[in-house]
Amino acid sequence: MGVPEGDSTYRAASALRIALSGKTVSRFESERLIGPSPRHDAAIEQVKSFGNHVEIVFDDGIVLHTHFRFRGGWHLYRSEQKWRKRRHLARVIIETQGWVAVAFGTSTIETYRELDQSRHPRAGRHGPDIAHMDADLHECASRLFHFDNPNATIAEALLDTRVMSGIGNVHRCEALWACGVHPWAKVSDVPQSTCLDLVLASASLLRANMQSPVRATIPDVPGGLAVYGRNGQKCARCGDIVGLGTIGTSQRMMYWCSGCQVGCEPYPDVDNSDPIARAMDPHPASVQFVSEMLRRRPAS
Repeated sequence: MGVPEGDSTYRAASALRIALSGKTVSRFESERLIGPSPRHDAAIEQVKSFGNHVEIVFDDGIVLHTHFRFRGGWHLYRSEQKWRKRRHLARVIIETQGWVAVAFGTSTIETYRELDQSRHPRAGRHGPDIAHMDADLHECASRLFHFDNPNATIAEALLDTRVMSGIGNVHRCEALWACGVHPWAKVSDVPQSTCLDLVLASASLLRANMQSPVRATIPDVPGGLAVYGRNGQKCARCGDIVGLGTIGTSQRMMYWCSGCQVGCEPYPDVDNSDPIARAMDPHPASVQFVSEMLRRRPAS
């Protein structure tokens, strides 16, 4: 199951911040909350986002931490406004004067006290949030270059929140296309300069879409996206056909162009045990063809 893009979470957190900052809580409900509830009369001091995490800080020292599944997120309604989802699906309800904030589709709902933040399991593990203008992008690139699993694909490493927070599958596909990098390249085969290019591209694409509900990475292409959702169509850069596959243990959809995304392309494992096939043509496709032909040859 996927996660929401960081720009969606950023916009939701911005809306919550504008509507709720300084407001006193008149109602707080969460049946699945792990940790203490904020006081009934606590005021909301801050709303922060980290990738697909949103934290709401109350003036009594309680911090509410929410993490969302695919299509999950915070909704903001006027007090008398009809909700877009059914009430029984709500996982957190925060009501203030004039506003109701509702969280749907959460995988984590927990609170901790701000003074104990260093003890929280998330602290110190997530990479910088690239949606923030002051994020250390060189630190993200360093984490990507020194990724702890050298056999992981670059596409998998880009979504690891220990590298950076905020990027989702759409921007991952688009950043890999923008940099011409093969999604199945081993992260250990990707140069440090390319790691930085991927981080810079990811941050640029994400930040360009933070104020718009419709994502666009190359506006002159119908739909605004280079490869995401365009499988079977021509690549805007090289004219080859955009492909679709699944990648990683989570089997996320990967849209990419095999015609121009050849950077750090992994070579297939070749069986060189057949001397005849190896002598005729070292190309992997020829080796496979000749080997199969020899196997099918009737015994004399």
